[in-house]
Amino acid sequence: MTEQDQCHLSPFPDPQPCHGHPSSPAGAGQGRAGLSPHSLLLLQGFNVNLLTTDRVSALHEACLGGHVACAKVLLENGAQVNAATIDGLTPLFNACCSGSAACVSMLLEFGAKAQLGNHLPSPIHEAAKRGHRECMETLLAHEVDIDQEDPQHGSPLYMACMYQRTECVKKLLELGANVNVGKRLDTPLHAAARKSSVEIVVLLTDYGADPKCRNADLKRALDLATPHSKVEQALLLREGNGFISSPFLMCPQLPEESRALCQVTPQLHSSSM
Repeated sequence: MTEQDQCHLSPFPDPQPCHGHPSSPAGAGQGRAGLSPHSLLLLQGFNVNLLTTDRVSALHEACLGGHVACAKVLLENGAQVNAATIDGLTPLFNACCSGSAACVSMLLEFGAKAQLGNHLPSPIHEAAKRGHRECMETLLAHEVDIDQEDPQHGSPLYMACMYQRTECVKKLLELGANVNVGKRLDTPLHAAARKSSVEIVVLLTDYGADPKCRNADLKRALDLATPHSKVEQALLLREGNGFISSPFLMCPQLPEESRALCQVTPQLHSSSM
């Protein structure tokens, strides 16, 4: 399966129109724009937790459109703040998708769970992917794990590097994200080098990213850089002329189980050089 195919299968879509149903269960014809507060008031007694066949609620739609007033009315009238669609998407995820920090903050005030575990799409990863820095900061202020590693998408920092969201990368590093935690053995620096993002490469190395770390394919970030590119030059400058003493050098900040994935024989490594 190609990387493009995996992207389409991912619960984190490409930065296009966000997840959601084209119509709200509470008002046919309203579409993705959601309901106005006046419409909600006219529908007194309406079941605010009515769902579409995809389990999309009016609250999902309001957050998807960034309609804070609508979302507030729904929540005050008993809308389920942690309701999940058939794809596992919550109103909080939709708010991060739309980039509405006000919606994110209000949902959290009404008891939204900021971190739902690895079985559901992650709001902070969605915010990092789309470059919604304020949403990301709001989640982190509610004690979301800054290094939360999604099995499919890695850490929020890795996600931000993959999608070249420089401001999110900068903020995550300022707030203490582990610069070497990415997706298994693939570090954020690997992602930045692969995407030819020299600004992010410099940011990561300035915060201590180890250019000698090797991924599961025994590749350093330098090995992934386009030859004769600015990224290659930046990595060469930071790696210096120091000899890598061991072909199995793993980042010391990676989990032990990840480091163990790359226990190969010297003969195998030498044959690949």
